[in-house]
Amino acid sequence: MSFSTFQAHLLENADFLMPVAMSLTKDAEAAKDLYQETLYKALKNKDKYVEGSNIRAWLYTIMRNLFINEYRRAAKFSTACEITPNITNNTLAEVNAENMLCTKEIKGTLYKLPVSFKKPLLLYCDGFKYHEIAEILHEPMGTIKSRIHLARKLLYTSMPRH
Repeated sequence: MSFSTFQAHLLENADFLMPVAMSLTKDAEAAKDLYQETLYKALKNKDKYVEGSNIRAWLYTIMRNLFINEYRRAAKFSTACEITPNITNNTLAEVNAENMLCTKEIKGTLYKLPVSFKKPLLLYCDGFKYHEIAEILHEPMGTIKSRIHLARKLLYTSMPRH
């Protein structure tokens, strides 16, 4: 299938994606972003589409996976901060300042890691799966798992203790 034929077929069948994106994200701007990212990923992975198969199911799977990966990425880095009425603004400012210092220390330590450990760990933190990192870095998946494990270990042992 030529690129222009695939593109036309894609656009003919993409109309159902926007409502799906809205139901997943519950936010108009996030839905637009998810929709665009889905179409981009579909165009980028045109060679993985099997001609004659259900393109709508293929697009839905791409969208769902993008949404799940973003959700996991956000959940991995979110911190729960429960604010109760007895916490003052000063206490909240101290907590925020402490969190900022901790983040700076982590970033500083992370960027001191050797590149062979830093790249896989950063990709992992961005939400990529092991097999995706292996493809990006052209390394075996076992090597990637090992490097991420060792990078986390190095990061933990290199962090200053308070």
